[in-house]
Amino acid sequence: MTEEKTEVKSETEVKSGTGLPKNTAAALCYLAGWVTGLAFLLIEKKDEFVRFHAMQSIVTFGVLTVLAMVPVVGWVLSPFVMILGLILWLVLIVKAYQGEKFELPVVGEFAKKQLSKIK
Repeated sequence: MTEEKTEVKSETEVKSGTGLPKNTAAALCYLAGWVTGLAFLLIEKKDEFVRFHAMQSIVTFGVLTVLAMVPVVGWVLSPFVMILGLILWLVLIVKAYQGEKFELPVVGEFAKKQLSKIK
């Protein structure tokens, strides 16, 4: 008599379309800000969890990048934008790696709307 063992994969162990675990791919969306968000949005075609984090990364860090580049006002606000960006970056990477679909208050809703338009 042999016993068959069935493995149950947790939510984070499931592979995304990139071949990476979903939580790893989602966390990597934030690694280099909007650049990696764009890369994962273009690469990942199926997994909504990864695509959401990719779009949220594009919107969040894209806005922060543009805000920091605005003449005079952006230069004055740049140190605060950088501190805010660093805090957001750390929180978003950790939350995505934990498998949580963490939505920023305004940006998360906007990211979901944009994703629904590009399906």
